[in-house]
Amino acid sequence: MPQDSPFANGSSEEFPGFPGITAGLTAAEASRLTGRGLWAPDGTVDPDVVRLGQTLTTALLNGTGEGPEALLPAELAADVEEVRSRAVPSYHRIEATDGIRLSALSLRQLGPGPHPLVVVPAGWTPFGWPLFLRAYLDLARRGHHVLAYTPRGLGIPGLPSTSEGFVDVAGPHDWADGSAVIDFATDHLAPSAIGFLGESYGSGISQLVAAHDDRVTAVVALSTWGNLATSLYDHGTRHLAAVKALLALTGGPVETKFDARNQETLADFLADRNLDRVVEWGRLRAPESYLHLTNDNETPTFFSNTWHEGLFAVNQLLRTFEGLDVPKRLNLWIGDHSAPEGPGLIGTEPGRTNLPLAEAYAWLDHHLKGERNGVEHWEQVCSEVMFTYVTEPVLDPGTGEPTGEGRIVEEARRESRADWSLVTTGVEVLGLTGDGAGGTDGRLLPAGETSAPSEVTGWRRAYLAGVDTEATVMDGLMKTGQAERAGNPKTYDTRKIDRRHAVVWTTAPFTAPLTAPEGEDTPGRRIRGVPRLRLTVRSTAASACLVAHLFDVAEDGTARIITHEPLSVYGLTPDQDRTVTWRLQAAAYDVAAGHRLMLVVDSKDPLYGDASVTWTQTVVSSPQGAPAFLELPLG
Repeated sequence: MPQDSPFANGSSEEFPGFPGITAGLTAAEASRLTGRGLWAPDGTVDPDVVRLGQTLTTALLNGTGEGPEALLPAELAADVEEVRSRAVPSYHRIEATDGIRLSALSLRQLGPGPHPLVVVPAGWTPFGWPLFLRAYLDLARRGHHVLAYTPRGLGIPGLPSTSEGFVDVAGPHDWADGSAVIDFATDHLAPSAIGFLGESYGSGISQLVAAHDDRVTAVVALSTWGNLATSLYDHGTRHLAAVKALLALTGGPVETKFDARNQETLADFLADRNLDRVVEWGRLRAPESYLHLTNDNETPTFFSNTWHEGLFAVNQLLRTFEGLDVPKRLNLWIGDHSAPEGPGLIGTEPGRTNLPLAEAYAWLDHHLKGERNGVEHWEQVCSEVMFTYVTEPVLDPGTGEPTGEGRIVEEARRESRADWSLVTTGVEVLGLTGDGAGGTDGRLLPAGETSAPSEVTGWRRAYLAGVDTEATVMDGLMKTGQAERAGNPKTYDTRKIDRRHAVVWTTAPFTAPLTAPEGEDTPGRRIRGVPRLRLTVRSTAASACLVAHLFDVAEDGTARIITHEPLSVYGLTPDQDRTVTWRLQAAAYDVAAGHRLMLVVDSKDPLYGDASVTWTQTVVSSPQGAPAFLELPLG
């Protein structure tokens, strides 16, 4: 520990080191990490990224070394030594109010102040705070004290980054822990202001601590939730794959990571029982439940999320964002959970500015340091329009032949609006027709273009439920979204969607573009906002799940997904209809002239626990009193 450490009273501990970090990270190994995000193909944390974070941590706390003993290649070593020259790194065990000890790292600025503090609760992984070590270096270089910690219960036993206790899933213990961390920082770092920056799990904790502790001056919440209840269970449908993935990332079996009450709640969710109690449990952990406190505290809040977010779908965050009456910002990006900011947080983008993080840091600089850096002129909402980037083919280095993947050479277009209500400037209602017998598709007809009212009412269409189709939302959590972010969105062959187990409607090709801002391309449709779908349903079973997918279909029949949303319906009676209306997830998508929209409704998707019964029949219809429609938001 450096000689001038302020923690002579025993609040700092000697860093015990990470098992296996005995050899340095070579330049070749660092180069192979370039461009990677947090996730391995199987949805776990990439082990090479773990080693990068742990090696950076070891070098920061113990020195980078020289010659054969060097822990890092020259460029990374220079960055670490620069931070060591301006800030004192220390390892801590911070005691919470109930005696639980939290693993933490601090960087105390050495130069004359004032210096604000950025507190970073770690994300939901078994490796805790070291994963985002690169972000702490960047924040320290901007003049902030940094205090990063692992929330209670997370981590692998034996790792120095593991915290004691049971995982509280952003519950009251986690809020109290955040305040205990602030107490510690106030005593030992004397910050001029305090901000919280969190990614994923840490982002929810950041919002909740700020709501309950008015010492927090500003919040940055990346890949975040506003309502944990509707993130896990919405429209009567459990987001099953997300919860199973999270349970696999705590660092141990459920019975060792959660207390009895939380174990019972999680078991109820997985078993599809007592869901009212699960919802109340989620609401307790929802920043949306405490908007009145955040608004009273006037805490500036920055959100960053993705259109195809697989863990915390975008609509639930929009409701929280709209309820905030504070300085606020919402950035929406192409990709899935942590894909935009992940490479910047872990440091796998050498020589490249990570824009999602750069704007997050600018928010903190403005609200914690008072910098007039342009943030004061930002509009509230800034959206990346899906897949408007320009790519070039990636060539195989051995053969020189295209690999089938693309590389982004021009970034996607972004659009700013003063607030969310201005994202959608109009709607187009598309009626659903009843033709489609014999495996053909029905039509989506703009209002006023039907030849007779009977085309969009008075029909019924049936399919066999309980069997999934090719119209899946994604290949896997984080996996498909990371590919989207890199310029390779998933392509669907719409001919492979089995019409025995789905119903399908398409528009005619868009030939007459609607108006668009001067100087921009004029696509066939500019989808901006939250689509809405109405259908009437009956089933031979007592329940049914309707998974709606909206696709952009090119001239060759291949498609890209725009948005989706499931709806589970319970208490059905055979031969009795029920009309249902639900909102799909928000989107910003340009459908090119010559392309068509395709709406596919089937009964299952690997992301969700559904209400469908295999080999039962689901019938959708459009009675005259409640005609079926797809409401398309335009902007």
